[in-house]
Amino acid sequence: MLCKILSPKGIEFEGEAKSFNVKTRVGEITILDHHHPLMTILERGSGIIETASGEHREIPIQSGFLEVSPANKLTVLVQ
Repeated sequence: MLCKILSPKGIEFEGEAKSFNVKTRVGEITILDHHHPLMTILERGSGIIETASGEHREIPIQSGFLEVSPANKLTVLVQ
């Protein structure tokens, strides 16, 4: 899936991703390729992205939200 993670500092990550694991108000979720459309609020913690090359990157999150679009795009806005 195409993933873009934005913070007040700028683009934290942009590219293909295998998965994104993050804490939400209803618990921890993992977004995979072709996930159903979703919009949710994020909780404080870390988001873990697995890139297309298999690298794992940790993104610190104070608050934010994410959207999975029907076009297989993940957009994450974090504070």
